[in-house]
Amino acid sequence: MKDIIVIVGPTGVGKTKMSIELAKKLDAEIINGDSVSIYKYLDIGSAKPSVEEREGIVHHLIDIKDPCEDYTVFDYQKDVRELIEDINSRGKRIIIVGGTGLYIKAALYDYKFTEGTTYNEYNNLTNEELINKIKEYDIDDIPDMNNRKRAVRLLNKLENNEEITHDKDKLLYPVKVIGLTTDRDILYDRINKRVDIMVNNGLLDEINSLKDKYMDSRVLNTGIGYKEFYEYLFNNKELDEVLEEIKKDSRRFAKRQYTFFNHQFDTKWFNVNFDNFNETINEVVEYIKKET
Repeated sequence: MKDIIVIVGPTGVGKTKMSIELAKKLDAEIINGDSVSIYKYLDIGSAKPSVEEREGIVHHLIDIKDPCEDYTVFDYQKDVRELIEDINSRGKRIIIVGGTGLYIKAALYDYKFTEGTTYNEYNNLTNEELINKIKEYDIDDIPDMNNRKRAVRLLNKLENNEEITHDKDKLLYPVKVIGLTTDRDILYDRINKRVDIMVNNGLLDEINSLKDKYMDSRVLNTGIGYKEFYEYLFNNKELDEVLEEIKKDSRRFAKRQYTFFNHQFDTKWFNVNFDNFNETINEVVEYIKKET
């Protein structure tokens, strides 16, 4: 099997465009690695590539679930591993692209889940509340209160009755992880402008079309770009406040993505040239060919 190409990085850095250009050059199919793009109808807020933007490249795990359906990290792991076998059997290269690091790592590494596993960000809980919930279980190794990422991971394991294993750094496939990065100020400016573009492209109409049927769905209540509208829909927040909150949440998420991809993957980082994106594409292609 040739190396699976994984394209990661913070929101707004050009992962989608890179994946499509690489797919054309490498004769590859793309597997979505964004947990929100899995759902139908959540198009603008998720920055899901449109059919036109996909340029005829086969994309998997986009628009496969209704927003009221649950789709867990366990489901994603199972589906990606089946797709890897199928795509590889047809002689195609495989590209996984997205910003949901846990999903991607669970698919490619030796993560063991029990059927029915769910993953919760616990955005409604403070660090102290997270630790208090962990203490309800009979375990000795309590995380530090300031290590929120570890606390979230552990509470998910406990609530899902998962086996606590130490094999999660064992890769199951040959993989090359391409990280896209840029200066922080440039990235934050791109994130802010992208939210404004989403509004101009009809984000508010999309929210209104979803609210009656899917208001209580997990994805609408946890996905950045959607969950922030909850108070707005009940007239508790002005639109400007909501948009600033989306920008702030997106910037914070970008910082968490950097941390995750730096620590959880053996990532080769490329500084994106937004004025000449083809230059960055060529650098990545040369790296892939040289290392393959």
